Amino acid sequence: MTALNVRDAAGRVRDPATPAGPASPGPRPGPVPAAVARTAAALGRALLIALPVLLVSTFITFMLGGLTDQDPASTVLGDSATPADVARMREAFGLDRPLLSRYASWLWGALHGDLGSSWFTKIPVAQSIAERLPVSLSVAAGALLIAVVLGGVFGVLAAVRQGGRLDRTVTVVTSVLATVPGFVAAIALITVFSLLVPVLPSGGWAPPSAGLLTWASFLLLPSVSLSLDAAADVARQLRTGMADTLHENYIVGARVRGLPGWRVVLVHALRNGAGPAVAVLGMHVPRLIGGAVIVETVFALPGIGDLTKTAALGGDVPVVQGALLVTIGVVLVSSALVNVLLVKLRPAARREI
Repeated sequence: MTALNVRDAAGRVRDPATPAGPASPGPRPGPVPAAVARTAAALGRALLIALPVLLVSTFITFMLGGLTDQDPASTVLGDSATPADVARMREAFGLDRPLLSRYASWLWGALHGDLGSSWFTKIPVAQSIAERLPVSLSVAAGALLIAVVLGGVFGVLAAVRQGGRLDRTVTVVTSVLATVPGFVAAIALITVFSLLVPVLPSGGWAPPSAGLLTWASFLLLPSVSLSLDAAADVARQLRTGMADTLHENYIVGARVRGLPGWRVVLVHALRNGAGPAVAVLGMHVPRLIGGAVIVETVFALPGIGDLTKTAALGGDVPVVQGALLVTIGVVLVSSALVNVLLVKLRPAARREI
Protein backbone atom coordinates (compact mmCIF):
# COMPACT_ATOMS: atom_id res chain seq x y z
CA MET A 1 0.00 0.00 0.00
CA THR A 2 1.33 3.39 -0.93
CA ALA A 3 2.08 5.62 2.05
CA LEU A 4 0.36 8.95 2.13
CA ASN A 5 2.57 11.99 2.33
CA VAL A 6 1.51 14.19 5.22
CA ARG A 7 2.66 17.77 5.16
CA ASP A 8 3.01 19.98 8.17
CA ALA A 9 1.98 23.63 8.41
CA ALA A 10 5.25 24.74 6.84
CA GLY A 11 4.71 22.50 3.82
CA ARG A 12 7.38 19.89 4.75
CA VAL A 13 6.64 16.17 4.29
CA ARG A 14 6.67 14.23 7.56
CA ASP A 15 6.19 10.59 8.47
CA PRO A 16 2.60 9.86 9.55
CA ALA A 17 3.97 7.78 12.44
CA THR A 18 5.92 10.71 13.77
CA PRO A 19 3.94 12.63 16.34
CA ALA A 20 3.09 16.09 15.33
CA GLY A 21 5.05 18.88 16.96
CA PRO A 22 3.56 21.81 18.78
CA ALA A 23 0.78 23.57 16.98
CA SER A 24 2.02 26.30 14.69
CA PRO A 25 0.82 29.79 15.35
CA GLY A 26 -2.29 30.89 13.54
CA PRO A 27 -2.22 33.09 10.48
CA ARG A 28 -0.88 36.55 10.84
CA PRO A 29 -3.44 39.34 10.99
CA GLY A 30 -4.24 40.68 7.58
CA PRO A 31 -3.87 44.28 6.42
CA VAL A 32 -7.39 45.26 7.51
CA PRO A 33 -6.84 44.83 11.29
CA ALA A 34 -3.47 46.57 10.98
CA ALA A 35 -5.09 49.52 9.20
CA VAL A 36 -7.82 49.69 11.83
CA ALA A 37 -5.19 49.64 14.58
CA ARG A 38 -3.24 52.47 12.94
CA THR A 39 -6.42 54.52 12.54
CA ALA A 40 -7.44 53.93 16.16
CA ALA A 41 -3.95 54.86 17.37
CA ALA A 42 -4.02 58.06 15.33
CA LEU A 43 -7.42 58.98 16.75
CA GLY A 44 -6.20 58.25 20.25
CA ARG A 45 -3.16 60.49 19.84
CA ALA A 46 -5.33 63.24 18.36
CA LEU A 47 -7.71 63.06 21.32
CA LEU A 48 -4.85 63.14 23.80
CA ILE A 49 -3.63 66.34 22.16
CA ALA A 50 -7.09 67.84 21.66
CA LEU A 51 -8.31 67.54 25.25
CA PRO A 52 -5.63 69.72 26.91
CA VAL A 53 -5.79 72.16 24.00
CA LEU A 54 -9.55 72.41 24.46
CA LEU A 55 -9.22 72.99 28.19
CA VAL A 56 -6.51 75.63 27.87
CA SER A 57 -8.21 77.48 25.02
CA THR A 58 -11.61 77.52 26.73
CA PHE A 59 -10.00 78.66 29.98
CA ILE A 60 -8.26 81.57 28.24
CA THR A 61 -11.46 82.47 26.40
CA PHE A 62 -13.51 82.46 29.58
CA MET A 63 -10.91 84.44 31.50
CA LEU A 64 -10.83 87.15 28.83
CA GLY A 65 -14.60 87.43 29.04
CA GLY A 66 -14.55 87.47 32.83
CA LEU A 67 -11.82 90.08 33.11
CA THR A 68 -13.59 92.65 30.91
CA ASP A 69 -14.34 96.01 32.49
CA GLN A 70 -17.89 96.06 31.16
CA ASP A 71 -20.61 95.41 33.72
CA PRO A 72 -23.40 93.57 31.87
CA ALA A 73 -25.85 94.13 34.73
CA SER A 74 -25.55 97.90 34.40
CA THR A 75 -25.70 97.68 30.61
CA VAL A 76 -28.88 95.60 30.63
CA LEU A 77 -30.69 97.66 33.27
CA GLY A 78 -29.66 101.03 31.91
CA ASP A 79 -28.51 104.21 33.61
CA SER A 80 -31.61 104.47 35.80
CA ALA A 81 -30.87 101.24 37.68
CA THR A 82 -30.24 101.43 41.38
CA PRO A 83 -27.26 99.68 43.01
CA ALA A 84 -29.65 97.12 44.49
CA ASP A 85 -31.04 96.34 41.04
CA VAL A 86 -27.53 95.95 39.66
CA ALA A 87 -26.60 93.63 42.53
CA ARG A 88 -29.65 91.44 41.90
CA MET A 89 -28.88 91.29 38.18
CA ARG A 90 -25.25 90.37 38.86
CA GLU A 91 -26.47 87.57 41.10
CA ALA A 92 -28.85 86.38 38.36
CA PHE A 93 -25.95 86.35 35.87
CA GLY A 94 -23.72 84.56 38.38
CA LEU A 95 -21.19 87.39 38.32
CA ASP A 96 -21.03 87.54 42.11
CA ARG A 97 -19.25 84.15 42.22
CA PRO A 98 -15.46 83.63 41.89
CA LEU A 99 -14.13 83.44 38.34
CA LEU A 100 -12.85 79.86 38.61
CA SER A 101 -16.16 78.69 40.01
CA ARG A 102 -18.01 80.31 37.13
CA TYR A 103 -15.62 78.70 34.64
CA ALA A 104 -16.14 75.23 36.14
CA SER A 105 -19.93 75.67 36.02
CA TRP A 106 -19.80 76.96 32.45
CA LEU A 107 -17.55 74.11 31.27
CA TRP A 108 -19.74 71.51 32.97
CA GLY A 109 -22.82 72.98 31.33
CA ALA A 110 -21.06 73.14 27.95
CA LEU A 111 -20.22 69.43 28.18
CA HIS A 112 -23.95 68.81 28.56
CA GLY A 113 -24.93 71.12 25.69
CA ASP A 114 -25.85 74.12 27.84
CA LEU A 115 -23.88 77.23 26.82
CA GLY A 116 -25.99 79.64 28.82
CA SER A 117 -28.16 82.43 27.49
CA SER A 118 -27.51 85.80 25.96
CA TRP A 119 -27.30 88.61 28.48
CA PHE A 120 -29.39 90.89 26.28
CA THR A 121 -31.78 88.79 24.20
CA LYS A 122 -32.20 85.92 26.73
CA ILE A 123 -32.01 83.49 23.78
CA PRO A 124 -30.06 80.29 24.61
CA VAL A 125 -26.58 80.48 23.11
CA ALA A 126 -26.79 76.90 21.83
CA GLN A 127 -29.95 77.79 19.91
CA SER A 128 -28.34 80.85 18.29
CA ILE A 129 -25.27 78.83 17.30
CA ALA A 130 -27.39 75.97 15.94
CA GLU A 131 -29.20 78.45 13.69
CA ARG A 132 -26.00 80.13 12.43
CA LEU A 133 -23.52 77.24 12.31
CA PRO A 134 -24.92 75.54 9.15
CA VAL A 135 -24.23 78.73 7.18
CA SER A 136 -20.58 78.91 8.26
CA LEU A 137 -20.03 75.18 7.82
CA SER A 138 -21.53 75.34 4.32
CA VAL A 139 -19.20 78.16 3.30
CA ALA A 140 -16.15 76.50 4.89
CA ALA A 141 -16.98 73.09 3.38
CA GLY A 142 -17.52 74.66 -0.03
CA ALA A 143 -14.20 76.50 0.23
CA LEU A 144 -12.47 73.28 1.30
CA LEU A 145 -13.97 71.36 -1.61
CA ILE A 146 -12.98 74.04 -4.13
CA ALA A 147 -9.44 74.17 -2.67
CA VAL A 148 -9.07 70.39 -2.96
CA VAL A 149 -10.41 70.26 -6.54
CA LEU A 150 -8.54 73.28 -7.92
CA GLY A 151 -5.35 72.63 -5.96
CA GLY A 152 -5.44 68.92 -6.76
CA VAL A 153 -5.99 69.35 -10.49
CA PHE A 154 -3.37 72.04 -11.02
CA GLY A 155 -0.91 70.42 -8.62
CA VAL A 156 -1.07 67.10 -10.50
CA LEU A 157 -0.82 68.80 -13.90
CA ALA A 158 2.19 70.85 -12.79
CA ALA A 159 3.91 67.75 -11.40
CA VAL A 160 3.32 65.73 -14.56
CA ARG A 161 4.51 68.62 -16.76
CA GLN A 162 7.28 69.76 -14.40
CA GLY A 163 9.69 72.17 -15.99
CA GLY A 164 7.27 72.98 -18.80
CA ARG A 165 5.15 76.02 -19.58
CA LEU A 166 2.15 74.71 -17.64
CA ASP A 167 4.29 74.11 -14.57
CA ARG A 168 5.68 77.64 -14.67
CA THR A 169 2.20 79.12 -15.20
CA VAL A 170 0.77 77.24 -12.22
CA THR A 171 3.69 78.37 -10.07
CA VAL A 172 3.17 82.04 -10.97
CA VAL A 173 -0.62 81.95 -10.56
CA THR A 174 -0.49 80.17 -7.20
CA SER A 175 2.15 82.59 -5.93
CA VAL A 176 -0.13 85.52 -6.79
CA LEU A 177 -3.27 83.93 -5.33
CA ALA A 178 -1.49 83.14 -2.07
CA THR A 179 -0.97 86.87 -1.48
CA VAL A 180 -4.58 87.96 -2.16
CA PRO A 181 -6.60 88.54 1.05
CA GLY A 182 -10.02 86.94 1.21
CA PHE A 183 -11.95 90.21 1.42
CA VAL A 184 -10.14 91.58 -1.66
CA ALA A 185 -11.05 88.45 -3.60
CA ALA A 186 -14.64 88.75 -2.33
CA ILE A 187 -14.96 92.36 -3.53
CA ALA A 188 -13.43 91.47 -6.91
CA LEU A 189 -15.79 88.53 -7.37
CA ILE A 190 -18.82 90.66 -6.48
CA THR A 191 -17.71 93.33 -8.96
CA VAL A 192 -17.31 90.82 -11.79
CA PHE A 193 -20.09 88.29 -11.24
CA SER A 194 -22.72 90.49 -9.58
CA LEU A 195 -22.23 93.89 -11.23
CA LEU A 196 -20.41 93.56 -14.56
CA VAL A 197 -21.87 90.14 -15.39
CA PRO A 198 -24.85 89.81 -13.02
CA VAL A 199 -25.17 86.03 -12.84
CA LEU A 200 -24.73 85.48 -9.09
CA PRO A 201 -26.16 87.27 -6.04
CA SER A 202 -23.87 89.76 -4.33
CA GLY A 203 -24.90 88.71 -0.82
CA GLY A 204 -27.52 87.20 1.39
CA TRP A 205 -28.35 83.59 2.05
CA ALA A 206 -30.85 80.94 1.04
CA PRO A 207 -31.11 77.58 2.84
CA PRO A 208 -30.99 74.27 0.94
CA SER A 209 -34.75 73.98 1.42
CA ALA A 210 -35.15 76.84 -1.07
CA GLY A 211 -33.62 74.64 -3.79
CA LEU A 212 -30.13 73.31 -4.33
CA LEU A 213 -29.41 75.64 -7.25
CA THR A 214 -30.54 78.68 -5.30
CA TRP A 215 -28.52 77.59 -2.28
CA ALA A 216 -25.43 76.97 -4.43
CA SER A 217 -25.76 80.37 -6.11
CA PHE A 218 -25.53 82.14 -2.74
CA LEU A 219 -22.74 79.82 -1.60
CA LEU A 220 -20.43 79.97 -4.62
CA LEU A 221 -18.87 83.43 -4.38
CA PRO A 222 -18.15 83.30 -0.62
CA SER A 223 -16.64 79.83 -0.93
CA VAL A 224 -14.45 80.78 -3.91
CA SER A 225 -13.16 83.94 -2.22
CA LEU A 226 -12.31 81.94 0.89
CA SER A 227 -10.66 79.05 -0.99
CA LEU A 228 -8.08 80.78 -3.20
CA ASP A 229 -5.28 80.88 -0.63
CA ALA A 230 -5.81 77.24 0.37
CA ALA A 231 -6.04 76.11 -3.26
CA ALA A 232 -2.75 77.83 -4.08
CA ASP A 233 -0.94 76.18 -1.17
CA VAL A 234 -2.41 72.76 -1.94
CA ALA A 235 -1.33 73.03 -5.59
CA ARG A 236 2.23 74.01 -4.67
CA GLN A 237 2.63 71.33 -2.01
CA LEU A 238 1.09 68.64 -4.20
CA ARG A 239 3.30 69.60 -7.12
CA THR A 240 6.41 69.41 -4.93
CA GLY A 241 5.43 66.10 -3.35
CA MET A 242 4.49 64.41 -6.61
CA ALA A 243 7.51 65.79 -8.48
CA ASP A 244 9.77 63.86 -6.11
CA THR A 245 7.54 60.78 -6.06
CA LEU A 246 7.40 60.47 -9.86
CA HIS A 247 11.16 59.83 -9.89
CA GLU A 248 11.07 57.03 -7.31
CA ASN A 249 12.19 53.55 -8.35
CA TYR A 250 8.78 51.95 -7.80
CA ILE A 251 7.16 54.49 -10.13
CA VAL A 252 9.74 53.74 -12.82
CA GLY A 253 9.15 50.04 -12.23
CA ALA A 254 5.41 50.48 -12.62
CA ARG A 255 5.91 52.19 -15.96
CA VAL A 256 8.31 49.50 -17.13
CA ARG A 257 5.74 46.85 -16.22
CA GLY A 258 3.30 48.57 -18.58
CA LEU A 259 0.81 50.04 -16.11
CA PRO A 260 -1.32 52.81 -17.64
CA GLY A 261 0.06 56.28 -17.14
CA TRP A 262 -3.12 57.55 -15.45
CA ARG A 263 -2.94 54.69 -12.93
CA VAL A 264 0.69 55.40 -12.13
CA VAL A 265 -0.02 59.10 -11.57
CA LEU A 266 -3.46 59.03 -9.90
CA VAL A 267 -3.08 55.88 -7.81
CA HIS A 268 0.54 55.34 -6.86
CA ALA A 269 2.19 58.76 -7.23
CA LEU A 270 -0.81 60.78 -5.98
CA ARG A 271 -1.38 58.67 -2.87
CA ASN A 272 2.29 58.61 -1.98
CA GLY A 273 2.98 62.27 -2.71
CA ALA A 274 -0.15 63.85 -1.23
CA GLY A 275 1.07 63.91 2.38
CA PRO A 276 2.44 67.51 2.37
CA ALA A 277 -0.68 68.78 0.60
CA VAL A 278 -2.97 67.10 3.15
CA ALA A 279 -0.92 68.54 6.01
CA VAL A 280 -1.07 72.08 4.65
CA LEU A 281 -4.80 71.68 4.00
CA GLY A 282 -5.27 70.80 7.65
CA MET A 283 -3.43 73.97 8.65
CA HIS A 284 -5.78 75.99 6.44
CA VAL A 285 -8.93 74.82 8.25
CA PRO A 286 -8.51 77.37 11.11
CA ARG A 287 -7.86 80.05 8.50
CA LEU A 288 -11.04 79.14 6.66
CA ILE A 289 -13.06 79.42 9.87
CA GLY A 290 -11.34 82.65 10.92
CA GLY A 291 -11.63 84.17 7.46
CA ALA A 292 -15.33 83.38 7.43
CA VAL A 293 -15.90 86.34 9.78
CA ILE A 294 -14.72 88.83 7.15
CA VAL A 295 -16.32 86.98 4.24
CA GLU A 296 -19.66 86.79 6.05
CA THR A 297 -19.49 90.53 6.64
CA VAL A 298 -18.78 91.26 2.97
CA PHE A 299 -21.55 88.95 1.70
CA ALA A 300 -24.00 89.70 4.57
CA LEU A 301 -24.19 86.04 5.56
CA PRO A 302 -25.99 85.13 8.82
CA GLY A 303 -23.23 82.78 9.98
CA ILE A 304 -21.46 82.16 13.25
CA GLY A 305 -18.80 84.72 12.34
CA ASP A 306 -21.43 87.45 12.05
CA LEU A 307 -22.96 86.25 15.33
CA THR A 308 -19.60 86.44 17.10
CA LYS A 309 -18.82 89.88 15.69
CA THR A 310 -22.18 91.31 16.74
CA ALA A 311 -21.92 89.79 20.22
CA ALA A 312 -18.35 91.04 20.70
CA LEU A 313 -19.28 94.59 19.70
CA GLY A 314 -22.26 94.50 22.05
CA GLY A 315 -20.39 92.93 24.96
CA ASP A 316 -22.54 89.79 24.99
CA VAL A 317 -19.90 87.58 26.62
CA PRO A 318 -21.86 84.26 26.82
CA VAL A 319 -22.50 84.32 23.07
CA VAL A 320 -18.84 85.05 22.31
CA GLN A 321 -17.66 82.28 24.63
CA GLY A 322 -20.08 79.75 23.18
CA ALA A 323 -19.21 80.62 19.58
CA LEU A 324 -15.50 80.38 20.28
CA LEU A 325 -15.97 77.03 22.00
CA VAL A 326 -17.80 75.61 18.98
CA THR A 327 -15.17 77.03 16.64
CA ILE A 328 -12.35 75.48 18.67
CA GLY A 329 -14.19 72.15 18.60
CA VAL A 330 -14.54 72.27 14.80
CA VAL A 331 -10.83 73.04 14.41
CA LEU A 332 -9.80 70.20 16.72
CA VAL A 333 -12.07 67.69 14.96
CA SER A 334 -10.70 68.69 11.56
CA SER A 335 -7.13 68.37 12.84
CA ALA A 336 -7.88 64.87 14.14
CA LEU A 337 -9.31 63.86 10.75
CA VAL A 338 -6.22 65.20 8.99
CA ASN A 339 -3.97 63.18 11.31
CA VAL A 340 -5.95 60.03 10.54
CA LEU A 341 -5.74 60.70 6.81
CA LEU A 342 -1.99 61.19 7.03
CA VAL A 343 -1.65 57.86 8.82
CA LYS A 344 -3.66 56.23 6.03
CA LEU A 345 -1.30 57.73 3.44
CA ARG A 346 1.99 56.74 5.07
CA PRO A 347 1.65 52.97 4.52
CA ALA A 348 1.05 53.67 0.84
CA ALA A 349 4.34 55.52 0.70
CA ARG A 350 6.16 52.43 2.02
CA ARG A 351 4.42 50.02 -0.31
CA GLU A 352 6.43 48.41 -3.05
CA ILE A 353 4.94 47.77 -6.46
